[in-house]
Amino acid sequence: MKKIISLALLALCLNTFAQRAPSPVKAKDYQFTTVKENPVTSVKNQYRSGTCWCFSTLSFLESEIIKAKNLKDASLYPDFSEMFVVRKAYYDRSIKYVRMDGKLNFAAGSDFGDVLEVAKTYGLANQSAALKGYVDAIIKNPNKKLTKVWPKGVEGILDAYMGEIPEDKIIKADALGINLDDYLGFTSYTHHPFYTAFAMEVEDNWRCTPSWNVPLDEFMAIIDNAVDKGYTVAWGGDVSEPGFTRDGLAILIDMEALSTSGSDQERWVGKAEEKPAEKLAVKEIEVTQELRQDYYDEKTSTDDHGMHIYGTAKDQNGTKYYIVKNSWGETGEYKGIWYMSENYLKGKTLNILVNKNAVPKDILKKIGLK
Repeated sequence: MKKIISLALLALCLNTFAQRAPSPVKAKDYQFTTVKENPVTSVKNQYRSGTCWCFSTLSFLESEIIKAKNLKDASLYPDFSEMFVVRKAYYDRSIKYVRMDGKLNFAAGSDFGDVLEVAKTYGLANQSAALKGYVDAIIKNPNKKLTKVWPKGVEGILDAYMGEIPEDKIIKADALGINLDDYLGFTSYTHHPFYTAFAMEVEDNWRCTPSWNVPLDEFMAIIDNAVDKGYTVAWGGDVSEPGFTRDGLAILIDMEALSTSGSDQERWVGKAEEKPAEKLAVKEIEVTQELRQDYYDEKTSTDDHGMHIYGTAKDQNGTKYYIVKNSWGETGEYKGIWYMSENYLKGKTLNILVNKNAVPKDILKKIGLK
């Protein structure tokens, strides 16, 4: 029995090491020049919570409000409570879970549509209101005697952005300054007809929020048009690739070419004296519609993470990248910002959320919208 257990542990360790193999690219070797950058709020940290869906979508909505209200002063930027949304979403999920006799995903993950539904139904709350609701309750204290453990409650709120929000602190949907019906999800797969909408078949999409299905070139055109017109994009996709580093890069590395060429980055970039850093390049996989579908069907593109696209950049070779705000705190080479290559975005994005006014008119017409 011990031998069996040992073998099982060895297999687990080998699998873990395989997943966590060092990336052949390093952020410090890249030099990025910003092409377009739209306003976003500060980088947050979801810590160990599986709530990237909430952090990324609220970040997106905050940018929408900044644009809609033409806010120039960063001190006036909205800062919504993620855990207010999570609390309300879990109430809705609990009701549905019971009605479906437990046949529903009941975990930390969710989707863009969850945040939109909470905002429409319950409104949103400012981050500061979450803590204020708690300390106000302490001050009122009907027992006229403070418990010695109340500071721990404050720490818990600060750590997890939680708190009971008084009704008068909640911002209702019609007071946000944006129309929550203006947001559309998009994806690009061939197992559903183009120019129709379907609910992404991932377990976190428990509300069955639909995404419009368009060809890959039009999918990319939506993202590019949005950024160019001053909008941002909520992103959901796969971050398990070796080229998705922990220091701020997302590159769809051609690992097969890398391994057959000699197994290290030097085969591509040359030694320092032969090829200076400004010429650094790693071969990427060229993504087609067919390859993107293969990734989804084979489950090598999985529903891992949500982030927020707000700009574009180029590296020292002129390769295009998207500037992406993450929710892992001010970590990595770029303090919580990732640079995602065009190929990575093409291949590893599951779906996006965008303002319909950022979608090219010809694409809106094809899906039957104006």
